[in-house]
Amino acid sequence: MTNTKLAFTSALILAATVTAANASTFVAGDALGRAASVEFRVESGSLVVTLTNISTADTLVPIDVLTGVYWSMTGAGTLTRDSALLNAGSTVIYDSQPVGGDVGGEFAFRSGLSHHDATFGISSSGLGIFGPGDRFPGDNLAGPTNPNGLQYGIVSAGDNAATGNSGVTGSEGLIKNSVVFRLGCLSEGFDINSISNVGFQYGTDVSEPYIQTPAPGSLAVLGLLGAASLRRRR
Repeated sequence: MTNTKLAFTSALILAATVTAANASTFVAGDALGRAASVEFRVESGSLVVTLTNISTADTLVPIDVLTGVYWSMTGAGTLTRDSALLNAGSTVIYDSQPVGGDVGGEFAFRSGLSHHDATFGISSSGLGIFGPGDRFPGDNLAGPTNPNGLQYGIVSAGDNAATGNSGVTGSEGLIKNSVVFRLGCLSEGFDINSISNVGFQYGTDVSEPYIQTPAPGSLAVLGLLGAASLRRRR
């Protein structure tokens, strides 16, 4: 059976949690048109994490760029960084297309964190949290070997690559609009419902926008998804 949990506050325009037997999807957005989703799915002994910038607004400034997702969970075991690939239909802008869609060298994964109450995280930006040893396998496509800056963050589904300030258009490569991460060695019997405290980080500093998904049991209207993501920042 599928459960849907939603929240609506003055700061949080949309939020949803949809859970099935082997997958859980979290969606959240704010009043300025930022909106993201992440699906966690158990597949063949791995945790597959699909991170998507679902906003229909144009990506104009660095704090419109989705750079990470954070969450807590229990019973997962010691996960391995197996791969990070462009999702079907997603492309790289402002740089050449990576061979096989492999963007692993631009993303990092760590556990044992304390970031907005989350203990696990995937990020394209270092934030003073991630280092070279936290990267997924793959070539370094832009910038230093450290996860750094805005490089290979995720722009919106509605982005116009011809617009945006120099911080966006000169970023040495960004992704439109989704990446699939595979974390291996997932413990047998892992409960997908243990995932909580999910949040989305934008920009390149922990002080920049962070959109938290609601706690279980919250209530709102799923129809707000379209209205919020259509809002354009001015």
